[in-house]
Amino acid sequence: MDGQRVWITGASSGIGAALAVACSKAGAQVVLSARRQTELEQVAAQCGDRADIQLLDVADPESIQAAVDAVQQRHGGVDVLINNAGITQRSTAVQTDMAVYRRLLEVNLFGTIALTSAVLPGMLSRGAGQIVAVASVAGKVGVPLRTGYCAAKHAVVGYCDALRAEVQDQGVGVLVVCPGFVNTPLSFAALQGDGTAHGAMDSELASGIAPEAVATRTLRAIERGEHEILVGGKEILGVHLKRLSPRLLNRVTRRIARDRT
Repeated sequence: MDGQRVWITGASSGIGAALAVACSKAGAQVVLSARRQTELEQVAAQCGDRADIQLLDVADPESIQAAVDAVQQRHGGVDVLINNAGITQRSTAVQTDMAVYRRLLEVNLFGTIALTSAVLPGMLSRGAGQIVAVASVAGKVGVPLRTGYCAAKHAVVGYCDALRAEVQDQGVGVLVVCPGFVNTPLSFAALQGDGTAHGAMDSELASGIAPEAVATRTLRAIERGEHEILVGGKEILGVHLKRLSPRLLNRVTRRIARDRT
């Protein structure tokens, strides 16, 4: 990480903020992006003189292109891109408006693809770089009340797997990070079926692992050139259970659905 240019989206809180601090401590020059200037400034203050702020809305194509041009001009390129910006969901499929599904896909999937597509040519021309996508255990296992979120995160995993096959031999690595329950404010902004914010902290997240633990494991995976990591508590066992006994996993998730709907 020492001396590398690391661009992190969703850097104003949670996992993104923890990644920013961890990368700066490892010697990286970090570019912090999100929509909220004040929160980004607070994170940047923890990174010393190694942080640069670039406002970005990953759901806005014009914002993405303007940000890429600005970062390229100020830093000359990006060595590591960490796609962390995201939004989750708290509603059943039958309750969820199509506009909410589109918003979930726009932020979680298309934002990742658009920014990666804009940064990738520079990495390929240098024959070096790392693309990181923070997906979720929900990108490996279907989770009730998160149909749109699961769809988006499953798509992110598939996109990254295919991208890795295309670019790894050209010197560009692709890492997928699949966190489980992490103690972040993610659920406060979760979209309900009508698009309003959930506005509450989930008990699972409140008792989840610290975002700093995700950041530490992610940096180690980047340094090792790993392809995919699972980070969390017992909930990550669902990924293995899906492979070993899909029928049993279905029973577990049906029980969760009954308890929460």
